[in-house]
Amino acid sequence: MSAEVTGRRVLEPSRMRRAIARRMTDSKQQAPHFYVTADIDMEAALAVVAEANEANGPDQPVTLTAVLVSAVATVLEDEPDFNAHWTDEGHTLLDTVNVGVAIAVEDGLIAPAILECADLTLAEMAARLADLIARTRAGKLRGPELTAASFTVSNLGMFPVSSFVAILNPPQVGILSTGRSALRPQVVDGQIVARMTMSATLSADHRAVDGVAAARFLGRLKERLEGGGA
Repeated sequence: MSAEVTGRRVLEPSRMRRAIARRMTDSKQQAPHFYVTADIDMEAALAVVAEANEANGPDQPVTLTAVLVSAVATVLEDEPDFNAHWTDEGHTLLDTVNVGVAIAVEDGLIAPAILECADLTLAEMAARLADLIARTRAGKLRGPELTAASFTVSNLGMFPVSSFVAILNPPQVGILSTGRSALRPQVVDGQIVARMTMSATLSADHRAVDGVAAARFLGRLKERLEGGGA
């Protein structure tokens, strides 16, 4: 005889939660994920954020997420295999860089795209990102922003999260997940010093790319961010 289950409460999923559940289940079942992680010295990138905010003032804030998206957009131009979709025809390279950004909303998570963003300045990227976040939470996104992302960035650096692994957002073949920048020991010129360091994990679709390509992508991203990211 089975014991009666008491004290439980079933929450009816919203339409968005059902859509997320379906897409993420399909992604994990159909796309052979693999993961590559790099630790990145963020001292220069954080200095760029501080300098930009000091110069621009509170009316034009620049966030670290904007720096990350800007750096990713540049890397995608050099690594076009990741600026792509996996379709019934195969590995489909896309002509424009449209970086999706994971944004929390009341019922879940949406990753709309900053369209054609490879050539934006950091100030332009920050403004576009702020506008995208505001319109996402107000339910005012445009159609292409919801469907045209070629790659996604998911940043949890504003929370006490060291690192995490993201699930691909199909049909994209790559997603970057980043944790919080924190002081960690590094060896610099033969000395152990404390540096602000961030862990970045690239989730990739093994049907489209392999480990060498993923390592090269992260290497370019590390070089970009350690140079300031802008």
